[in-house]
Amino acid sequence: MTPAMDAMEIFDRRALRRQRDRAAAGFPGHDGLFREVAERIADRLDDVKRRFPLALELGCHDGTLARLLGARGGIETLVQADLSPAMAAAAAANGHPALAADEEAQPFAAGSFDLVTSVLSLHWVNDLPGALIQVRRAMKPDGLFLGALLGGETLRELRAALMQAEIDVEGGAGPRVSPFADVRDVGGLLQRAGFALPVVDKDRITLTLPNALELMARLRGMGESNAVLARRRSFSRRGTLLRAAEIYQEQARGQGLPATFDVVYLTAWAPHEAQQQPLKPGSAQSRLAEALGSEEKPLTDKARPR
Repeated sequence: MTPAMDAMEIFDRRALRRQRDRAAAGFPGHDGLFREVAERIADRLDDVKRRFPLALELGCHDGTLARLLGARGGIETLVQADLSPAMAAAAAANGHPALAADEEAQPFAAGSFDLVTSVLSLHWVNDLPGALIQVRRAMKPDGLFLGALLGGETLRELRAALMQAEIDVEGGAGPRVSPFADVRDVGGLLQRAGFALPVVDKDRITLTLPNALELMARLRGMGESNAVLARRRSFSRRGTLLRAAEIYQEQARGQGLPATFDVVYLTAWAPHEAQQQPLKPGSAQSRLAEALGSEEKPLTDKARPR
């Protein structure tokens, strides 16, 4: 996501809410990817040896992360929030308070939370820098943010198959798979949002599925169907879907088809004066040449940059 895209409306948030509402009842049967990523977030939280009196999960879906955490992670009180009222209602069944709330218009008071987490939700936000700013404002000083969103080359196989199928059958291609943030840009977005000590890394998770139609059904079951604002509003042609499945099948490896998901993990802190600060330029106490065991030579006049 580039700075020029910050204020653009790319996603249809009302359509996304409807998709999640429809997926809520059957979500436990399609939550494998969410459980895997939530477990990795929980493991990262275990590495932070501190208590979090009040935590927020933004985009909680049906409460998968809360169930995995249990008494782990040092969390005393967890508030769950999701764009979908149906998902929030499902999450409330695990005993933690839950509410319907939009990541683009967060209702939380400044300085409320010691920890904010988000698992596979922020890739649907139109203004990611703005959402991150709201997250940072809702955090107490020295609070921790742990997030995961889809990015990079997620669903590259499906994207290519659908595009080629539309060209073959309909003579042109429209947006069928959502755009995703580039991992190289996300760290800069955290800094722009006012976070300190940002760390961004990426995992690639590859699912193996029997066919492309099964993948599309699973995406619907996760509430992850196409919600791009510029998407075609009519039903997909049967011939187009069958052609896409045929193209996808050509990528078969062994017993199934690969489906790539690039998961971008974000770790950052709300600023606090006690945090480690970068050294000022010129304040180093030793020379690079000494650390490298080499000889330092001054620039000659010919070698000096002009």
